[in-house]
Amino acid sequence: MDLEIIKAIILGLTQGLTEFIPISSTAHLILIPWIFGWNGDVNTMSFDIALHAGTLLALLACFYKEWIDLLLKKRNMLLLLIVATIPAAIVGALLDHYVERTLRSPLIISISLVVIGIVMYISEKRFKTSRSFDEITLKDAVIIGISQALAIIPGVSRSGITISSGLTRGINRGDSARFSFLLSTPIVAGAVLLHGVSILKGHHEIDIRLFSSGVIASFVSGIISIKFLLQFFKKHSMMVFVYYRIVLAVIIVAGLWVKG
Repeated sequence: MDLEIIKAIILGLTQGLTEFIPISSTAHLILIPWIFGWNGDVNTMSFDIALHAGTLLALLACFYKEWIDLLLKKRNMLLLLIVATIPAAIVGALLDHYVERTLRSPLIISISLVVIGIVMYISEKRFKTSRSFDEITLKDAVIIGISQALAIIPGVSRSGITISSGLTRGINRGDSARFSFLLSTPIVAGAVLLHGVSILKGHHEIDIRLFSSGVIASFVSGIISIKFLLQFFKKHSMMVFVYYRIVLAVIIVAGLWVKG
């Protein structure tokens, strides 16, 4: 198998898993090429967007019945999801290019990993969670939506920050994760559409085999990750991911020290 295809599959699997596990997919898509010195198509924004398209398909495959139910029956919850989407949409539209140019460094990622790891730790240890998905309020949606806007910073993790916000609002972990995954769907879709149009307008040449390998890998691993985490969070805390984030940050800082 072509080495570039193998790289694409590795990054696709990484995207599918880390998009939903609270350890930051953006951080891993930046770090893996940085660590191994990968260049070319697999280390481009257009390839990252293609991988996000794979996880978008995974979200739709796992939640399409729920979205139909929201559109036809649970319109109050649909409204809450729309409200919660607005902050991240505004921040993404205003700051996306700035973040791409200035905040994709390993040092920024390591700081974000630690800071949000601490937030996740506090949300798990300090708050009692007994409220269900159907008890989510407008205030909850606004707070969770504002927190999602922070995920534009590499290393934050959309799922990590939104699940943590749900816990601080007293929503049980399983339903916080469910709301988080539903909330990520329009944001990921918007990012894919926005960047996809920009890429097409720029007439970038795309290696179909390379990109399709990455998309398929992110789609399959995304489905596995979603189904696993929805069950995992019903019984287990985010603490294992907190420890992972801290260890990864230490490794990044050590790598920076060795390299320079």
